[in-house]
Amino acid sequence: MLSAFFRVFISLAVARVLWNVVRWLFKKDPLDNIPGPPSKSFLTGSMFELSNPRAWQFHHQIAEEFGGVVKFKGLLGENSLYVYDPKALQHIVVKDQPHIYEEGDLFLLGNKIIFGEGLFSTTGDLHRRQRKMLNPVFSIAHMRDMIPIFYNVVEKLGKALHKKVEEGPQTVEMHNWMTRTALELIGQSGLGYSFDPLTEGGTEHPYSISVKSFVDVSDKLKFSRFVILPFIAHIGTRRFQRAVVDFLSMFWKSLRSVRDIVDIMHNTSVDIFEEKKKALQQGDAALEGLTGKGKDIISILLKANMAASEEDRLPDAELLAQMSTLTFAAMDTTSNALARILHLLCDHQEAQDKLREEITEAQKQHGRLQYDELVSLPYLDAICRETMRLHPPVPMLLREAYQDAILPVSKPVIGVDGTKMDKVFVPKGTNIFISPIASNRNPELWGSDALEWKPERWLSPLPDAVIDAKIPGVYSHLMTFLGGGRACIGFKFSQLEMKVVLATLIPKFKFECENKNIFWSMNGIVHPTVDEGGALHTQLPLKVTYVGT
Repeated sequence: MLSAFFRVFISLAVARVLWNVVRWLFKKDPLDNIPGPPSKSFLTGSMFELSNPRAWQFHHQIAEEFGGVVKFKGLLGENSLYVYDPKALQHIVVKDQPHIYEEGDLFLLGNKIIFGEGLFSTTGDLHRRQRKMLNPVFSIAHMRDMIPIFYNVVEKLGKALHKKVEEGPQTVEMHNWMTRTALELIGQSGLGYSFDPLTEGGTEHPYSISVKSFVDVSDKLKFSRFVILPFIAHIGTRRFQRAVVDFLSMFWKSLRSVRDIVDIMHNTSVDIFEEKKKALQQGDAALEGLTGKGKDIISILLKANMAASEEDRLPDAELLAQMSTLTFAAMDTTSNALARILHLLCDHQEAQDKLREEITEAQKQHGRLQYDELVSLPYLDAICRETMRLHPPVPMLLREAYQDAILPVSKPVIGVDGTKMDKVFVPKGTNIFISPIASNRNPELWGSDALEWKPERWLSPLPDAVIDAKIPGVYSHLMTFLGGGRACIGFKFSQLEMKVVLATLIPKFKFECENKNIFWSMNGIVHPTVDEGGALHTQLPLKVTYVGT
């Protein structure tokens, strides 16, 4: 049976390749007139240059040379677009979303298999219904309730770091600590569950280990996800598909790892979910006895769902899917954003000192800083905004045109033939790479110092060009958290987490960087990497000194 299955797969794959070759040779594509970098390979196009760990310079080069709409060759010679023009972005993420521009089928399919039918894998009315149910959970009122939970977690981190450096300065791998902390923050405040004691050598929950390793392991299956999965996803029943995965896992290590990670994430979510449902049935007193005391996101969501009308209520499977979806989304981006801030503060000691002084003065006046005090600290806010501007954790996002469309631009595109175009025809099926990093760093909007990390730019009015551009981002004229119907639903939650962590650590610890081999890998979610003789390790080793009292 399996040999027949693979024969069918190989036949389909060969047919696809031949079809793309024929289209490449004979079809006139309207995107051919859009300028862009030359393709280095018919097989891979410019994909490797666009998405490798050191792709930073390529992104800067094509944005600087070709402007806000760039054509480049994708796999098997397909034309794709790279977009950061603000007017074009407005149409892609707001005006023409979701009926024209939406997440690609392969992205949605992969996320559905991994996370279930949650926000990452749904579109249209179902996605809107899920967001409608989730939006109130991320209100300011609920954010205020999160503060005690956040401090409970972050103060454990502070104690662990203090213990490590109480005898003197030590080199500490801070990325691991930021990842553990971010997961415990979303664990307690999101799921009402503790995964990690946040102690040196403490035993981590299998869920914690699985979620942290997911990105690295799944990156090894990129080819399979985008080339093989479309052919096999709809073959046979779920039981048959699982049997195939189990068989292949016996000699395919990466697939076996992803399978085991997904199983652990799903089974743990089911256990937590059932515990919450049982506590809800028993009343508020039972919820009070759980981690999060009934104020966590899932408890609130379950209550709201029970009270919702029949048409708005989500089935258990969709509620369950939100758990792994929100946990993964909240952990990886926030932990890497925090690691980036610490690294930047190492390189800008004067900024670290200024931030320490601002937080310390506020703590002398108010004690432990609550929501209103945290959000009103101007320099802390400026550091978070500037880091999110210059270094978005997700530098590139993919959309697909589901029908032929006209894409207006704010600045004319000069075609290969010299034609000046104020709109671009986008054929159905075109892949569009949205570039938050190019938008956030656009010197025509942000000025000649757009590539510099300058928190002070947020302490005075932003340039008129930024305001007038009407960038469709949900946060501070930035595309970091996207915008429109698929904007990051938890961006306020993430910002608050980051501020609590910084307000706790910076007054007590000084961070310095002595390792010159750290660079930031661009794959998927940006993360710190140490190059040790060509061997790359996800790490951020920093010198930590206790300066508190």
